Amino acid sequence: MNKPETIPSPPAASEQPGSQTPTDAATPGGVASIQGAAAAQAAPATMMKPLVAQQGAAVQAVASNTPPSVVRAFLQAKSSGKLADGAFASLMVICALAIFAIVVMILFVLIANSRLSMHAFGWKFFASQTWDPVSGEFGALPFIYGTVLSSFLAVLMAVPLALAVSIFLLDICPKMLRGPISFLTELLAAIPSVVYGLWGIFVLVPIMRDQVGPVLLKYLGWTGFFALPNFGVGMFTASVILAIMIFPLISSISRDVMRAVPVNQREAVLALGATRWEMLRIGVLRNARMGIVGSVILGLGRALGETIAVTMVIGNHPGIMKNLFAPGYTLASVIANEFTEATGDLYLSALIEIGLALFLVTIVVNAIARLLVWAVVRENAGSAH
Repeated sequence: MNKPETIPSPPAASEQPGSQTPTDAATPGGVASIQGAAAAQAAPATMMKPLVAQQGAAVQAVASNTPPSVVRAFLQAKSSGKLADGAFASLMVICALAIFAIVVMILFVLIANSRLSMHAFGWKFFASQTWDPVSGEFGALPFIYGTVLSSFLAVLMAVPLALAVSIFLLDICPKMLRGPISFLTELLAAIPSVVYGLWGIFVLVPIMRDQVGPVLLKYLGWTGFFALPNFGVGMFTASVILAIMIFPLISSISRDVMRAVPVNQREAVLALGATRWEMLRIGVLRNARMGIVGSVILGLGRALGETIAVTMVIGNHPGIMKNLFAPGYTLASVIANEFTEATGDLYLSALIEIGLALFLVTIVVNAIARLLVWAVVRENAGSAH
């Protein structure tokens, strides 16, 4: 019988030709052979670099000799746009700087025209309660008091009503009534202030004198804020007029802000078993409070500067009284009433300084509102972390 042929096994790596053992690699001859192999592998890459450079130069030459396409020729013929972009940027910067320029000019005019009153009374003008044009004694404290108090009371009355109407229109009101009520609410914001003043004289003043006044006097007279005499015109009536005037503004903005709250926030709170009120308080009002604060600030700004309607129902008497039924005065009202009747330079300068006081009161109120917004933002950031 023939014996099976044995297949020779491949030689080991150490026995293959050209291979080196670790002992051979350690010898000088082995190191030289490794370096030679590396140089042989790097030689083709080194030789390819000039070839690639030549090919790139050839492609660029061909591209430069090729005529541009119609689209490229059209784009090259058009302007780069740097001039237009520069002009637009300059226009935007001018518009932004115009805001600062307007504020500075208003402040400059008020200070320049009230310089005579400043030299005559100094800082005592803002702390004095005397307003006597006959004797030439002027003080703005009663007007500052009337402006701040009437605006504060108006915001105090308008904010709860505005939020209640906004919540009702968003989540409770039937769809068939949502449109008409929203339209009527926004219509109140478009009514001129003189119309509010006339309505206040012929409707609100008798109601305050005959119906509301006796009730407040009976149940809240012990506080001292409501006392006789009550003629219908006074600080409280002016505050009610202001509340009616700023209510549509606060309600409209608050409704838009609450509508912007994502629906999944409401659904998530309801999914946890919350009631409708808890959903509104946790899922809506908490997320929309920044916008609500902004709407209150805008309403307060309108209340501070309102003139005609307040002048017609406030009573126009300079004084600081605890009784809200008593007549009062505001910064805007005294300017509207007495500016055309100012006979002397000091009188006119005092009225312009009152305008400066109104300007400063507005700045202070807005600064306080900004601090409140900053506090809310800081609280939200802290709770997020």
